[in-house]
Amino acid sequence: MKNAQSSPAVDVVLFGVLGDLSRRKLLPALYQLDLAGLLDESTRVVGVARQEHSNQDLVDFAKENLTQFVKDGLNEEVLSRFLARLVYQRLDFKQTDSYVDLANTVATDKERIYYFSTPPAIYGDITEGLHKADLIQPKDRVVMEKPIGHCLESSRVINDMVSKHFEENQIYRIDHYLGKETVLNLLVLRFANSLFTNNWDRNHIDHIQITVAESVGIEGRWGFYDEAGQMRDMVQNHLLQILSLLAMEPPADLSADSIRDEKLKVIKALLPITRQNIKEKTVRGQYTEGFLAGKAVPGYLEEEGANKNSNTESFVAIKAEIDNWRWTGVPFYLRTGKRMPAKHSEIVVHFKEQPHNIFKDSYADLPANKLTIRLQPDEGVELEVMNKIPGIASQMNIHENKLDLSFSETYENERVVDAYERLMLEVINGNQSLFVRRDEVEAAWMWADSIIDAWQASNDKPKPYAAGSWGPVSSISLIARDDRQWVE
Repeated sequence: MKNAQSSPAVDVVLFGVLGDLSRRKLLPALYQLDLAGLLDESTRVVGVARQEHSNQDLVDFAKENLTQFVKDGLNEEVLSRFLARLVYQRLDFKQTDSYVDLANTVATDKERIYYFSTPPAIYGDITEGLHKADLIQPKDRVVMEKPIGHCLESSRVINDMVSKHFEENQIYRIDHYLGKETVLNLLVLRFANSLFTNNWDRNHIDHIQITVAESVGIEGRWGFYDEAGQMRDMVQNHLLQILSLLAMEPPADLSADSIRDEKLKVIKALLPITRQNIKEKTVRGQYTEGFLAGKAVPGYLEEEGANKNSNTESFVAIKAEIDNWRWTGVPFYLRTGKRMPAKHSEIVVHFKEQPHNIFKDSYADLPANKLTIRLQPDEGVELEVMNKIPGIASQMNIHENKLDLSFSETYENERVVDAYERLMLEVINGNQSLFVRRDEVEAAWMWADSIIDAWQASNDKPKPYAAGSWGPVSSISLIARDDRQWVE
């Protein structure tokens, strides 16, 4: 991370400061930046919410949640300093005339960061209120949580409302997966190691699997989740961002637009999945009751507040294909779902088999090399290679070994930084490299909308899978048809 001297003094204005994202992620991230000496001494955190509260109420709220969500314990001196940065402002987000009250609270001599930790439906109201109160200056920035909208059209409406008063270089669309250490490491792994740089194409790679599994259910978010589903909530943003980093061409440099230009090309090169090939290319599922960690858990339709007739998917598997020179013929298998056996996210790159096996006397079926990039929970990189077993026997005995780079073991003196810490610091420093540009968002929605439209037209219900399993049986068939299997 950069040192504190390079971080400008800002007012971080958190809309929805009393919400779940703020208490679990944003306030802890800002505290950790303060602990690392990465916040200017005059930086403040202005918490904005609808409720009537005092500054002390916000301080008490922050202290309680920092105690709960900062894993390594709190430094009392830093905690005291951080809590002194907090200011509370009550505001009705939809009453644009009331933003004059906020104007009396935020500083006029510092850059301001407006973090919209609210439903996207009111992004436009907040933007209009800030504009009417003359609270948007050229160096101010706005952070928007993805997914933005629920389809291409709604995404454009929201982006249009925000872009009416903020320029694109002021808008930071946040996808927290882009702040994860192992996702960031994809750029280094690919472009700083000739071993991979020179073999990262259709001539050397057989296929790639991306799995983002969650053991949790909908966690009381029925209203939101049933409108979104796993396709909108996970595939359209997180998985497509991972895919684009895996498949992009080398950028000219590490500037924001160089990276985002190449990611956009990948998303635009994805072959469409339509009504004609939807059953061949995708599987969607919905979890039923089952067992996780030895405990019985309800099915999706038995969750609190559930619509018993819902056809919303909690699981998606997709065979995605990229139509360009580097990747034609290399399938990318995407898989994500809720109530799966464990919280487990990884990328597995399967290289092609050797054309001829000269060791068949000792190893008849020589396996191909496999690169596994573990995103969570045990971050690291693992390469499976073949090795000779030591010994004096005349026969060449060989064995498959794993070269394992575990972040927690290799960098045991370094704390693995939470994604929101990294992303918050980049916003403060005005670096958009880890954020998503509007044309990326729209290209992703265009591809995802085609799939959702095809599902709706088919009238097929999601395939059932028991909670605690790896998804519907048909997801196994999706990859087995190509004589491959999921890594589990």
